[in-house]
Amino acid sequence: MFSIPHLNTLRKAEIDRIVTFFEPQARVLEIGAGTGEQSLELKRRGFDVTAIEISDSNYALNRQFPIIDYDGKHIPLPDASVDIVFSSNVLEHVPDLPQMHAEIRRILKPSGYCIHVLPTHSWRLWTTLSSLPDAVVYLFIALPQLLPRALPRRAELRRLALAWYQSARYVAGRLLQRRHGERGNIISELWLFHPEWWRRNFQKNGFLVVHDEPMGLFYTGNMLFGPRLGLAERGRLAGSLGSACHLFKLVASNL
Repeated sequence: MFSIPHLNTLRKAEIDRIVTFFEPQARVLEIGAGTGEQSLELKRRGFDVTAIEISDSNYALNRQFPIIDYDGKHIPLPDASVDIVFSSNVLEHVPDLPQMHAEIRRILKPSGYCIHVLPTHSWRLWTTLSSLPDAVVYLFIALPQLLPRALPRRAELRRLALAWYQSARYVAGRLLQRRHGERGNIISELWLFHPEWWRRNFQKNGFLVVHDEPMGLFYTGNMLFGPRLGLAERGRLAGSLGSACHLFKLVASNL
């Protein structure tokens, strides 16, 4: 079940690995910063961080860091002004990838590079397969809270009706899954989220992949078991079930 604190725990663990690819005191742009939790972590580690996000992001009410709103197409920074462009689980949501890649090339310094972290085909597979168990677990947790202990008053009836409606929507969303990204469906995303698809996309749009590797943590979009499954266990599961995310380091090539 989705939890921002649990998601932030996972993202912080990923930052510990990501920063090993960052030059000290670099000027970093985070695209699609969400709550800004990762930008805040980077700032704490001595990086000069600018964070941008679309204004109607799902995380707009939970921001932890100063974030610049932008239109999702045009990065509001000058040419050749950034050492590192960083994104985490963002590019799959970008409708016009060629436009975004062109903007990233524009703002990168000649010596700059990108670090992109993206969900994998393994994440897609296990998110799909875990949806039913997640819905069942949710119902076992939610139902006792939704059953009135006494004859409810009118105000209590309204609260219960809203809670039942929200619970029904949650379960229906798990059972009737939609695609996660901007392209394809839950089946074709098994290819669209594959590292090889991203390698081809980066090359097609003017980037060389100089390094890529799995991030080494297993989790699903349903957050099944949530914080009850620790980082050490998730690391071990990634070895057999696949890593949820993959890291790419890119440099601009001559088109």
